[in-house]
Amino acid sequence: MALPAERLKTLIEAALFVAGRPLNVSELKSSVLGDYPVTSRYVQLLLAELRQDYSERGVELKEVASGWRFQARQEYAEELSRLWSERAPRYSRAVLETLTLIAYRQPITRAEIEAIRGVAVSSQIINTLKERGWVRSIGHKEVVGRPELLATTREFLDYFNLQSLEQLPELDPELHSPLPVMLGEGNDGQ
Repeated sequence: MALPAERLKTLIEAALFVAGRPLNVSELKSSVLGDYPVTSRYVQLLLAELRQDYSERGVELKEVASGWRFQARQEYAEELSRLWSERAPRYSRAVLETLTLIAYRQPITRAEIEAIRGVAVSSQIINTLKERGWVRSIGHKEVVGRPELLATTREFLDYFNLQSLEQLPELDPELHSPLPVMLGEGNDGQ
């Protein structure tokens, strides 16, 4: 059975409001739109129209890595933060530096992070990032000791309103350069 476009759009709107998490086109088609013969392209068109409908509102329809979600506009963040008595968790500089290195240099090992930062990275830092759902292990590097390779997750992208890592802000060029080769004492590299 076919529904008028406006009705399909309001059904998508309602689903995104009540889901409590981002929904992608496939999830929308297999759940709330399951009874209707709609293509993925048509659902994308309806989402684009819905985003336009909210362009002058306090909330916006945003596409993130996991799909589409409604969220408050960033420009109202300070005022809206007064609604919550709990403060957002504050992360140490070490945690934020580690997360930044993982995001920009992934996949990366703990030893490579330590080489760049110049200090040891505690297990607690890595565990904090994993518990938050921002970082995960994606395997092991094929070198002696087979260290864990770390990378960011979809939750990381969603939290920071990114669809992909390509949307990360530009970084200082020196951080994009390859890791320096660590020479042992008495080794001149020849």
